[in-house]
Amino acid sequence: MVTFYRRLPRVGYLKPGSLSEALGLLAENRDGRYAVYAGGTDVIPKLKARFMKAPEALIDLKAIRELDFISYDDKTGLRIGALATISSVTEADIVKKNYPVLYQAAHSIASTHIQNRGTIVGNICNAVPSADSAPALLCLGAKVVCVSRSGERTLDIGSFFTGPNKTALGPGEIVREIQVPRMAAGTRGVYLKLSPRSRMDLAVVGVAALVRKADGAFGDARIGLGAVAPTPMRASKAEARLKGESVNEKVILAAAKAASDESNPISDHRASAEYRRMMVEALVSRAIRQTIYN
Repeated sequence: MVTFYRRLPRVGYLKPGSLSEALGLLAENRDGRYAVYAGGTDVIPKLKARFMKAPEALIDLKAIRELDFISYDDKTGLRIGALATISSVTEADIVKKNYPVLYQAAHSIASTHIQNRGTIVGNICNAVPSADSAPALLCLGAKVVCVSRSGERTLDIGSFFTGPNKTALGPGEIVREIQVPRMAAGTRGVYLKLSPRSRMDLAVVGVAALVRKADGAFGDARIGLGAVAPTPMRASKAEARLKGESVNEKVILAAAKAASDESNPISDHRASAEYRRMMVEALVSRAIRQTIYN
């Protein structure tokens, strides 16, 4: 059997040395003239497979060192620059210590090779429903800072995703950074991923849970779901079933069922919609238990 691999279509290549230079180029971006990339682990395979229209030129951000940072402040929280690789996030002690749910989600993304090249910002900009970092960032209340020649704007990450492979980014914008608020004291989080080969495959279902107990009850609860709707989503009805309720198995199971009911998965070659709903219920209940009892 002979396998044919498509080559990259013929495209130009631009490598700006500063953010202002990149934004200047993007100011002329019309009708997909340019495509921006950092690691290229999503854009290059899409171009090879002809899943996206070939741009006139690719804009490589790797030379813009001001975008390569991870920082933490006790008051404002975590900042992840557009060029911070997935590996740098998983290796950062401030992430492991202060945001274990994000560490677990990032660590579950693909192979070590991909993690060394790809970025967390790229993971959300790709905007696939199964993006591993997205459920955790949704639970954490992350914000996305978008910049262009005309200024900057900050979006809640929930409004950043507008559809499968679609974001709220305008043609002249790039994401400069992700901002993640401090986790409230006593909050525990976990990310669980269901996939055939662990992190090597896309998530069939991804579940993030963030829970804070108060006097034997659920003081706060946030549940993020991936791969079970057109965009990564918060399971708001499931969260409402938990908040203020006493911590017990009946409440956990009711919340897990609510999460399953509000999910909206499709059937594809990886799993049926029915199976995904069942796994949402199973993983949500497991995630909540882990935050409470482990």
